Amino acid sequence: MASPTTTSLDARAQAILDLEQQFLIQTYRRFPVVLRRGKGCWLYDTAGKKYLDLISGIGVNALGHAHPRILRVLREQAGILIHSSNLYYHEHQGPLARKLSEISGLQRCFFTNSGTEAVEGALKIARAFGRQQAPEKYEIVALENSFHGRTLGALSITGQAKYRTDFEPLLPGVRFVERNDVSALEQAVSTRTAAIVLEWIQGEGGIYPLDPAFARRARELADQYQALLIFDEIQCGLGRTGRYFAYQLADPPVLPDITVVAKPLACGLPLGAIIANERAAAALTAGMHGSTFGGGALACRVALEFLAILEELLPAIHQTGGLFRVQLTEMARHFSFVREVRGYGLMIGIELDLPCRSIVEDALTEGLLINCTHDTVIRLLPPYIISDTEVDRAVKILTKLLKKVKYPPESA
Repeated sequence: MASPTTTSLDARAQAILDLEQQFLIQTYRRFPVVLRRGKGCWLYDTAGKKYLDLISGIGVNALGHAHPRILRVLREQAGILIHSSNLYYHEHQGPLARKLSEISGLQRCFFTNSGTEAVEGALKIARAFGRQQAPEKYEIVALENSFHGRTLGALSITGQAKYRTDFEPLLPGVRFVERNDVSALEQAVSTRTAAIVLEWIQGEGGIYPLDPAFARRARELADQYQALLIFDEIQCGLGRTGRYFAYQLADPPVLPDITVVAKPLACGLPLGAIIANERAAAALTAGMHGSTFGGGALACRVALEFLAILEELLPAIHQTGGLFRVQLTEMARHFSFVREVRGYGLMIGIELDLPCRSIVEDALTEGLLINCTHDTVIRLLPPYIISDTEVDRAVKILTKLLKKVKYPPESA
C-alpha cells in the first residue's frame, strides 16, 4: 500500500512540517497531516479535509472536539482563575478529589500533569510504604508487555525492551511476569515486594485484558506480603470500557490500593491523578511530593464537568462499544489475516497476522484516523459521543482498506 507523502500538502501545511523538521527534537514519527480544528468526532486539516477521529488524541478527547459544555466551562473559568499554585487552596481541587474518591471506592487523591507523573508518584508511594516496613522492601512486580510511561521510573516497570534499552540501567528491583500467569506471579512476590503494578487492559501492548482471577490473586498476594496493589488505568479508565474504571468490570470488583488516571480527565488539558486508599496515602506526608502545575483551577474545573457528562454517557459507551465490536467481528470473518477483535466499551483492538502501519496510513487518505500498536494491532479509541452512523462509516472504510491488503504478503 502506498503511504501518503508530503507532496500533496498545501503550502501552509508544508511550511509547518519544514519548521518542525528544523527546530523540534525528532522524537515523533508523525503522519503528514496538519490538523487545524475539530468538531464532535471529526477533525479538519489546513486544507479543509475532514477525518473521522477514532483515536481521540490517544484517548484524551473522549468527548470529541469542541464539546459545548466543556467550552462553556473553559471560557468561564479562564476568566476567573487559571493557576494559583499549590501553596494555596482553590475551589475545585477538593470537589474533584471527592468525586474521584466516590467513583473509585478509594479515599484520597494527588493531582499531576500527566499519566507518567501519576505513575512516578505511585512508585514513590510504594517505595515509601515499603521502606516504612524494612529497607530491603523496595521491589516492584510488573507485567511483561506493559507500558507505564517514558520517564525513568515509569520505564523501569514497562515490560517492553524497545522502550527501555536505550536508557538502561533503570531502577533496580523490578521483576516482570507474564500477564495472567498466576504461578509466575506467586514466585515473583515476596517479603521484598513493595508493590504489584498492573494494567487492567494493556493498551500500548495491544489491547490485552487482564484475567480477573489473576487480579484477585494479585490482591491476595499484596495483602499477604504487606505490599500495595496498583492499577494503571491511564488508558482504560474513566469510562473507556463503559465503567468508571476497568477494574469494575470484574464481579465483584478487585479494589486496588492505588489507581492512576489521566488521559480524558480534563478533556485535553494536562491533568492526571493518583487515587489511593488511606493506607497507601499515609506513606506520603508534607514535603515528600509535590507538583507546580498539578491540580490547577482550570484543569480541575474542566475535569468536574467531564465527570458530570461521563455519568450520563456510561450506558451509551457500553451499548455503542458492543455494536462496534459486533460489526467489526462480522467484518473480520471475511479476512483470513484478522486474528481477533477484542476489547471492552470503546477500547478496541483488531489483531492482524501482518504489520498494520500501512493500513493506518491508507486510512488517513480515506479520512479515518486510527492507530497501530504492538506492530500488528489496529487500536480504536473513539470519542464516547460517537454515533451509530459514525460507527457504520468507520466499519465501511476499514472493510475497504482490508480488501486492499495482499495476503499472504509477497515474498521479498
